[in-house]
Amino acid sequence: MTYFAQFPKLQYDMKADGNVNVVPDIFRRIKLKDKIRDNLVILDKYDLTDGEKPEDVSFKIYGSVDYYWVVLLINGIVDRYYDWPMGFQEFEEYINDKYENPGEIHHYEVVQSSGRQKGDSPEDYSHTIEVNADHQNAVSVSNYEHEQRLQNKKRQIKILNPDYLSSFIEEFEKLIRR
Repeated sequence: MTYFAQFPKLQYDMKADGNVNVVPDIFRRIKLKDKIRDNLVILDKYDLTDGEKPEDVSFKIYGSVDYYWVVLLINGIVDRYYDWPMGFQEFEEYINDKYENPGEIHHYEVVQSSGRQKGDSPEDYSHTIEVNADHQNAVSVSNYEHEQRLQNKKRQIKILNPDYLSSFIEEFEKLIRR
């Protein structure tokens, strides 16, 4: 079943001319509880490949492109064009449009002196903090590196274990129709 087919319908006069159309109530929203989003039993980590779209992930994991919306909802993605990672070519164009000099310094950083000292993966920079250029042991991060880090973070998504797909859809349908 497609995403909007599950929404309740409402009558709407789009042109205020007395002609009423029946449309999905797109103002309904369902937010995944943090408790569920962090549940490692029903969710698996998934690293997106270059250019992979929500429909590709849906087909690969669930055998149908129809569940792209589950992939987006699980990851809290509202705008798939800005919240989803870009492909290599799209990223290069974006960088060149956004920055006059992509190699220019964006910021400086150091590893924290307390708390986490290492990341969970090579793409995890949560153990670093931004500092001034004159800070001892400060390392520069270019505009390109900064944007690449943001993209890499977006490439690490969660997917719903296929065993729970039908239960998830059933619950979604109940909640969206309330």
